[in-house]
Amino acid sequence: MKLLSGSPLADKLQIPVVSLEWTECLDKRPTDRTSDDLDAIFSKLKDVKAFEKFHPLLIQQLCYYSYFESLEKGVTLFRTGDLGANWFAILSGSVDVCVPAENGKGHTLICTLEAGAAFGESILYDAPRNATVITSSAVMLLRVEQKDFKILWERNKQYMHGVITSLSKLTNTLDPKRRASEFDPSLLPQVASSKFMKDDPTRNPALPIIPAPSVRIQHAAYVLRTCILSKAQQMIRDRKYHLKMHRSCLVGSEMVDWLIHQSPLVHSRSQAVGMWQALLEEAAITHVSQEHYFKDKYLFYRFTGDESGTLTRPSTAEESECEEQLNDVILTLSQVGPDAMLRMILRKPPHERTIDDLEIIYDELLHIKALSHLSSLVKRELASVLIFEAHPFKGEVLFSQGDEGKSWYIILKASVQCIIYGKGIVGTLHEGDDFGKLSLVNNSPRTATIILNEDNTHFLRVDKDDFNRILRDVEANTIRLKEFGKDVLILDKVPINVKTADGTYQVCYKYSIMSGAAEKILEYLLETYICVNCEEGDTNLDDFLSTYVIFMPTNQMCATLLAIYKAKPQQRAGENMDLTLREKVKVIRFILEWHDASKETFFEDPKINVFLTELHHLIRIDVKIYPQLKEEIKLIESIMENDSDPKETRKSKLPWKQRNSIDKPKMIRPSDEVIFKVYCADHTYTTMKMRIDTPASKIIRLAADKLGLRADQPDDLKLCEVRSTGERILYKESDLSISYGLSLNGRLFLAPADHLDAL
Repeated sequence: MKLLSGSPLADKLQIPVVSLEWTECLDKRPTDRTSDDLDAIFSKLKDVKAFEKFHPLLIQQLCYYSYFESLEKGVTLFRTGDLGANWFAILSGSVDVCVPAENGKGHTLICTLEAGAAFGESILYDAPRNATVITSSAVMLLRVEQKDFKILWERNKQYMHGVITSLSKLTNTLDPKRRASEFDPSLLPQVASSKFMKDDPTRNPALPIIPAPSVRIQHAAYVLRTCILSKAQQMIRDRKYHLKMHRSCLVGSEMVDWLIHQSPLVHSRSQAVGMWQALLEEAAITHVSQEHYFKDKYLFYRFTGDESGTLTRPSTAEESECEEQLNDVILTLSQVGPDAMLRMILRKPPHERTIDDLEIIYDELLHIKALSHLSSLVKRELASVLIFEAHPFKGEVLFSQGDEGKSWYIILKASVQCIIYGKGIVGTLHEGDDFGKLSLVNNSPRTATIILNEDNTHFLRVDKDDFNRILRDVEANTIRLKEFGKDVLILDKVPINVKTADGTYQVCYKYSIMSGAAEKILEYLLETYICVNCEEGDTNLDDFLSTYVIFMPTNQMCATLLAIYKAKPQQRAGENMDLTLREKVKVIRFILEWHDASKETFFEDPKINVFLTELHHLIRIDVKIYPQLKEEIKLIESIMENDSDPKETRKSKLPWKQRNSIDKPKMIRPSDEVIFKVYCADHTYTTMKMRIDTPASKIIRLAADKLGLRADQPDDLKLCEVRSTGERILYKESDLSISYGLSLNGRLFLAPADHLDAL
C-alpha cells in the first residue's frame, strides 16, 4: 500500500485541534462570521501542524469559506461517479482512497491520505468523482462548498499547487484509461523569480530606498563604525567565501551580538535586526553583493565607503566623541527600527511573506485611516498583496490626469498634491489618506494628476487585479471628492447590468453621481464619459444632458466649457500638449453629445449660437498647432449649419455612441412650465404655474402677492423647503428650478425669516 501524507512522517501523531469556541465559529455561514470569529479561527489554523505548508493567505481564505466536520471511522465521504459538492482538507486523522475492483466486487485501496492533505478539486469542473473516499480513523476535516471553492480557487491558484492531492492522477496510475486529471499545475500562474525583481527597490528589500542616507542615519553609521573599530576592530576585516575575497566586511550575526551588548535599550535580536535594517535601507550599510536584506545570519555586510578595503583607525578624540554619542544613536535607531522592519517585510514578494510577516502588516493596517471601514478579513487579504513604493524626490508625477488607472495608493509618509487640468492645485493629501480607487472601480481614466509634495515619499500600493479581487465589491458605498477642503462631488456605489462576452448580463458595481457642484459634475463627465466606451446600462451622461437646466443655466454651461477649452497646461504638473489636445477634443465631443441629446431644442437659447461662434473661432486658431482638430472643426461646422446629414457622420466618428442603444429621456427645457404649491406657516397654500428657469426671487414676490404676506416688505420673506425628516433647506434668491429639486415628501414654504424655526 502506498502512503501519502500532507505532513512529515514525524507529524503523524497529531495533537487534537478541537476547541469548542472556534469550531462553533466555523459552523456559522460565512456571511455571518464576525471579525472576532475570523481572528479566532485564524489563530487556531495557523498553528495546526498539518497546515504548515499552506500559504497564510490560503489559511485566511479557509477561515471565511470552510466548515468544520468531525467524523467517525468508516464514513464514506463520496463514491466513484458521484457529482461532487465539497472540497476537503484534513486537520487530523486519515482517509482511504479506493476504486472499484476490476472484478466488480468490492474496492481496491489506492492510498491513504493523512493530516494536511486536501482533495476533491473535481468540483471545479462539475466532473464525476474519480474515487471513493472513506474515513479510516476518526477524522477532523475542513469542508468547502462548491460555489465557495470556485472563489477560493480563483483567488489563490498560485498557493494551492502542492497542497491539493489529485484523486484522478492517483487513479490514473492504476488504470491509464481513466479520465485525465482536470487539475493541471502547469496552468497555475508562475510566481515571479527573485532574479527578475533583483533590481527593483520596491520588491527587493536588499536595495536602498533612497540614493544617499539622511544626515541622521549617516551620523548613526559613522558613530557605530567608529565604536566598532575602537572596541572590536577584528569584526571588520577581509573575508573569503566561495573563492571570492570581500573587503572590510562584517558578519550579520556578529553585528547583532555587538549591538545587544552595547545598551539595555536593545532587548532582543529581532529589534537589533530592525536597527541595522534602518541603516541598510538608506544605503549606510550594504550587503556585499546586494542580495540580502539585513539578516541575523552568517552573511557579509559592510559600511558604505569601505569598499576599497583600506581602514583608517579613528583618532582618540573621535573615539571619545562617538563613545559619548553611542547611547543617543542607539536610542534613535531603536525608534526607527520597527518602521524599517515593516518596510522590509512589505518589500518582500508576497509569496515569501511568512505568517509572522502578515501579522506585522495586519497590525499596521489597523491604524491606517483609509482602511478603517474594511473588515478584518479584507485587511488580512490586503496584508498579503500590499506593495511598498518609495520615491526619493519631490516634484515627481506619480500619474497624470487621463492616464489608465492601474493601482490604488495609500500614503504612508509625506504628502502629495492633487492637480486638475485648468484649475491647478485643488488639494493636498497627507499620511493616511488614499487615492486612485475611483478609476479602478469605474474602469475609467484618472481624473487628476498627483505630484509628490515632499522628498522621500512612501506609499502602500494595491495593483488593479488584486484590488478587483479583494476590494471592488466591498469598497465604501460613498466617495466624496474634495477641492480646496470642500466636498464638490458625491458618488454612490450602484449596481448596473453589464453585458458579458457570451451575451449574458451580470451585475457589477460602479460609482454613480448623486450630487455635487454643477461645474464639477460637468468636469467629471468630460473626464470619464467622453471618448470612453461606457457600459450599456450606464446613463449618467444622458441623465445630465436631459436635466442640466434644473441646476445649471445654459450660459454657465457654455462658460465652463470655454474655460476648460482655453485652459493652458502646467509644466510643473507634467501636463503636455497631448493632454491639452485631449481636453480640447473632449469639450468638442461633449458638445456633439449635447446637440444629439437636445435635437431640435439645441438652438432655442440664443446664447448657444454665441458660444458656438466663439468656440469655432478658437478651434480655427488651434488647428494650426493641433492638426488633429481638423476633423473636429468639421463636426462643429455641421452643427452650426444645422445640416441634416451629419448625424450618421457623427456616429461613425464617435465610437462611444454605442452605449446609447437605449431610448433617451425627453430633454427638460428652460421654457417648460411646472405646477407647484407654496405654503404659509399655517399650511394654507397657493398653486403656481411657472417656467423651470424662474429664479427664487420671482417666486417669492408673486407668491407673497397671492398669499397676502407683507408684499410691501418682500426682503424679509424667505423661501424654504421643509422635508418629512424635519430638515429645512433655505433657498437663495438666485436659485433656479426649485420645484424640480423638492424631495418626495417635501413642502415649499414662504415665511418671514424669524418664523422659519416654527415651520
